[in-house]
Amino acid sequence: MTQEYTKKQLLKMLSEKDVDLEKRDATIAKLEDMIAWLKRKVFGKMSEKFIPGDPNNRQLELFGDELSIEEKEALEKQAKEEDILLTKTIKVHKKRTPRKDPSWDNLREEEVILEPREKDDDRYIYIDSEVSKKLAFIPGELYVKKIIRKKYALKEEIQGTEETEFLPSVTIAPLPHYAIAKCLADSSLLSEIILNKYLYHIPFHRQIQKFKNLGARLNASTIGDWFAASTEVLKPIYDNLRAKVMATDYIQVDESTVQVINDGKNKTRKGYIWVVRDPISGNVFFHYDHGSRSYKTARTLLFNFKGAIQSDGYQAYHQFESLDQKLMLGCWAHVRREFERALDENKELATQALIQIQALYRIEREADDNNFDYDQRKELRTKKAYPILCKFEKWLMDNYSKVLQKSRTGKAIAYTYSLFPKLSRYHLDGRYRIDNNLVENSVRPLAIGRLCCAQHNLPYVGNKIMLA
Repeated sequence: MTQEYTKKQLLKMLSEKDVDLEKRDATIAKLEDMIAWLKRKVFGKMSEKFIPGDPNNRQLELFGDELSIEEKEALEKQAKEEDILLTKTIKVHKKRTPRKDPSWDNLREEEVILEPREKDDDRYIYIDSEVSKKLAFIPGELYVKKIIRKKYALKEEIQGTEETEFLPSVTIAPLPHYAIAKCLADSSLLSEIILNKYLYHIPFHRQIQKFKNLGARLNASTIGDWFAASTEVLKPIYDNLRAKVMATDYIQVDESTVQVINDGKNKTRKGYIWVVRDPISGNVFFHYDHGSRSYKTARTLLFNFKGAIQSDGYQAYHQFESLDQKLMLGCWAHVRREFERALDENKELATQALIQIQALYRIEREADDNNFDYDQRKELRTKKAYPILCKFEKWLMDNYSKVLQKSRTGKAIAYTYSLFPKLSRYHLDGRYRIDNNLVENSVRPLAIGRLCCAQHNLPYVGNKIMLA
């Protein structure tokens, strides 16, 4: 029995088929675009398809002509807005509660007597003292610093009147300058807390136990408040260091993971901390943006920088390749690691690549051994390293078709070729390093003390003081 359809039903079915075909065509077109993009990404047209055969034809330029004027203006506007948010300090005023002194009963007291300048004047007579106490620290001991400020009044005003409402002229020494106003902790103790956390990587809960053994009970919220206030005091030093590094024309950048504790959920999550280094002076600053490793964070951090930026192959740095006044440099140490991983899979090709990379490093050692200055190093690279770079780039092209794309060797070749313009630019200036190892060394101390506490946004404030 055949099923008969009305004309209306047939038209409806045809219409639905047309819609399905349109969706399928759109999906196919999208996938074709993705495949074409991936092909271009690996072996497509780049800013430098091949580096020029003559190194003198390769000028030191800050590349960037691929973005439209509207795109550049939008990026600049967004970067300025994010930079304002980054440097803005928000202070929340909480209702003040009465302070409670820690248990200091068994601690040694050390008196510090402050006399006013007028004390030597015979016209004044001692009448009273004002006392304040600070919890101070010396290696191996907590003690109480008892600050006594003596008051003096004019003798003639004390002896010359019997009026009860008369207030004599009183002189007293001013309060010493404290790092944090109205804080029970002395600067010596605040310094010890910060050094313990970042130099010796002792978390707060272990510091609290240490102070308890020394005779003072301090709770976590007190330590946290002292720490947060201390970082605000040190923030101008951080800002000055950051401005000094970013005012140069050559920096190295890297990022590393930190495990961040969220006290609200009592769980840890993986965050990232960025490090920026000036290779010439050795100055380093750290940047923590709530643990983010996003493109937006990289843009906020580096958009206003003008000069050469050396990094690994992380994709967040690719956005700067086509921007004006930025020259992106690669890291040969990362390339070497990729081919070392491929040794067990394809020893012949991996060894060939490593031999050529080793030749580049041998040239750097020659410059180091002879104490070459920047100009001499650049001349040596032009003479010896550049021919190797040209040869190596063609080797990558010739051998990629001989390996499986998803193999370790294939991935190593694709990784190296996609970054080759950045990798080869180090020959343009004798100051540029062949790799990013120096900035990676600056990150290594984080591995000892990766556990941070997110309570009160402490990593955002606290990691800014890591000025090593």
